[in-house]
Amino acid sequence: MKNLSFVDKILYLVNSLLATLLLFSYLLPYVSPNTIPVLAVLSLFVPVLLFINLGFVIYWLIKLKRRLTLSLTVLIIGWFIITPFYKISSNSSSLNNDLKIMSYNVKTFDLFTKKQENASFENGFEFISDKNPDILAVQEYYKSSKINLNFPYKYVKLKSRNNKFGMAIYSKFKIINSGSLDFKNTANNIIFTDIIKEKDTIRIYNIHLESLRIKPNEENFGQKNSEKLIKRMSGTFKKQAAQLELFLAHEKQWKGKKIVCGDFNNTAYSWIYNQVSKNKKDTFLEAGKGFGKTYNYWFPMRIDFILTDDEAIINQFNSFSVGYSDHYPVMSKVNW
Repeated sequence: MKNLSFVDKILYLVNSLLATLLLFSYLLPYVSPNTIPVLAVLSLFVPVLLFINLGFVIYWLIKLKRRLTLSLTVLIIGWFIITPFYKISSNSSSLNNDLKIMSYNVKTFDLFTKKQENASFENGFEFISDKNPDILAVQEYYKSSKINLNFPYKYVKLKSRNNKFGMAIYSKFKIINSGSLDFKNTANNIIFTDIIKEKDTIRIYNIHLESLRIKPNEENFGQKNSEKLIKRMSGTFKKQAAQLELFLAHEKQWKGKKIVCGDFNNTAYSWIYNQVSKNKKDTFLEAGKGFGKTYNYWFPMRIDFILTDDEAIINQFNSFSVGYSDHYPVMSKVNW
């Protein structure tokens, strides 16, 4: 560091710390939140760490300093062992008998009837109608007279008889079985339906794991009470781990074709995602393009997923940046 200015020495110390942190984060998919809950919080910051380390590589490259090798080496290691943050190419093929599935956290439909600036649709229901999914998995459903969804079959699970909040699966195909995992002491849940498509019976899981309860317009990760926020999020990840165990036990009982979708409230760099995605295809990784951003936040976060069993063929994936919720809907065309 002898040939560095005082400012560059400070920057390199920061660079070293953040490169080490990114390298350490590569282990997070293999560490349960039940072990060290606070570490699970770091999984949300992996995309940020990737960007910062890329920035350091560019900075040192411009200054023609060999210090760029630190972050560059860590990024190269990540290229081979972690889930891609950005997809350059996409698969846009399509077959007439594809199953078109959309997953959408609708935030109780509270923005669905409001005209969005420069939007091509009058409301969120018109948007869904235009995309014409065969299956629509809804998180944060709210029973209301304003709902305008045209599907012949549906399964709606409310938290209780006196509660209008819950989850739903809408289908163009006949539903022959349905059920709920009925999480206790939370508004979150997992529901499922078995649909008949031609000669196939396909199980659809709609997942909504414990919410992070982060309000982008009211708080951020640098707030004064960040310790309190991190403690709260650590507890959330522990609840997610318990909910996940229920799901994995239930999933083992089903041996047929399946699609697992929903709002995981966690990123692709987490233990939660690693456990759910085992022996499955992530439709974004198979056919998506870009960041696949699914949450309306200043940074591209992907916390909503559509996963299939390994035998499925993924012909298309899209994430739609529309403002009818704090989440963006994701949709994929799937075949077998």
